[in-house]
Amino acid sequence: MDLAAKVETYLQERFGHQARLLAMAPLGEGVHGTAHRVVFQTPQGENRLIMKALFHSRFGHDHYADRAQVLLLAQANYNEMPKHVRATDVVGETPDRLISVRDAREFYIFMEEADGVSYFEDLEAILRRGRLSDLDRQRARMLAQFIAEGHANRYRGPNAGVLYRRRIRDLIGHGECIMGIIDAYEPVDFATDAELVSYAARCLPWWGRIRDRGERLCSVHGDFHPGNIRLRGDDFVLLDRSRGTWGEAADDVSCLGINYIHYALKERGVFDGPFAELFHLFLAAYLEKTGDDGIFEVVQPFFAFRVLVIANPRFYPDAPDPVRRKLLDFGRSVLAVDRFEPQHIAAYLEGR
Repeated sequence: MDLAAKVETYLQERFGHQARLLAMAPLGEGVHGTAHRVVFQTPQGENRLIMKALFHSRFGHDHYADRAQVLLLAQANYNEMPKHVRATDVVGETPDRLISVRDAREFYIFMEEADGVSYFEDLEAILRRGRLSDLDRQRARMLAQFIAEGHANRYRGPNAGVLYRRRIRDLIGHGECIMGIIDAYEPVDFATDAELVSYAARCLPWWGRIRDRGERLCSVHGDFHPGNIRLRGDDFVLLDRSRGTWGEAADDVSCLGINYIHYALKERGVFDGPFAELFHLFLAAYLEKTGDDGIFEVVQPFFAFRVLVIANPRFYPDAPDPVRRKLLDFGRSVLAVDRFEPQHIAAYLEGR
């Protein structure tokens, strides 16, 4: 069904079955999108509305959820301001109709229930017994191979540069990433607010440094931490893929990798022991599958982001302050190096 037919069907649902579309004329393009004048007839007379849409690949409107956010907020904002034109509806387009969402104030996702055991429980079991089993090693390799296979799916479309820039920009400034996590910190004993602001400032140059590496754009999970991994014997199921299909492989590698580093600190106060072994097993399996040596040139700000999450008591309430401090030192250290070297992790944790 073409757009005009969908519009007429929508008008009949909204204004009564006698509504008829008389004309739908493009008004041209602006910086952000396009608009049409919609002229339609009802028993009460002729009516006119403007129907606006946003471009897909500019100004952070890359995903349909981005465009929905902008238009839903516009509807609320237009109608709260005196003398502003009124918004009458926000609609979503399906293959055969337009669906009104004007009355929606909250949104919910329904999904399957995941069975299995959180990978955090597995890491806690290793922490208690102080050694690895063959299954522990197998699972680390399995997870590395899984994300490596996903990362092999490289984006081949025309918008690789735009989407990669978006992902790196979001890493720095998104409400769920570096600046947003820092803003979510309550006062803490292990770092001052000025230190956290300085930490964010150290991240900013990395935005300019790596944002044009669009050739690296690939399929990612986006939040590949133990809480989103449910183990089922020698298999697993994932939860909560985040911030879009396409991103930087270093995001997933750092997300799980920093948790191995965190658990090494919890167990021994240094990067050593079974969790250091797991980190190296995981990374070696990933590199064997991908050969991605370039990841060591871009992973630094992703580690810096994940450090902020683990160090924040809101997300990891049980981490002791000395561990949080070492993680922040690690983040600061890796931001200062041109190339991340896994053999230097112990030094990074000491702020060197």
